Amino acid sequence: MTNRITSIGLLLLRVAFGGLMLVHGVPKLTGFNEMADKFPDPIGIGSQLSLIGAVGAEVGCSVLLILGLGTRLAAAPLAFTMFVALFLVHADDPWQVKELAAAYLCVYVAIIFTGGGEFSLDRLVFRRKPEQPADAAPPAR
Repeated sequence: MTNRITSIGLLLLRVAFGGLMLVHGVPKLTGFNEMADKFPDPIGIGSQLSLIGAVGAEVGCSVLLILGLGTRLAAAPLAFTMFVALFLVHADDPWQVKELAAAYLCVYVAIIFTGGGEFSLDRLVFRRKPEQPADAAPPAR
């Protein structure tokens, strides 16, 4: 029962934080042409590539997170994006501005450690056979 409750919690985290970030990223996707030349470039790869990375994480990885598909891998670019936002883009801003990026970062790092849970496509796609105890007899042929 505890596993199921934990998986429900992970489902809620994935859908909520994936959905919220998706809503945050869609305007970057729809306004890409207008933003491409003036988007912040905190890691020195150029404004357009920075925007592509942000859109890829905030839209693409958010959809994967909501579905629970490649959950740990999808959460990594989201965590990286929030790390950059927190420590580089908003480095000189007051805590009230940084707080949201910090909260997202904490959730995404937690999801990297926990995975998607029982209610994820990962569970269906990568389903493993239950482990047998070491002293169990081998299956009959």
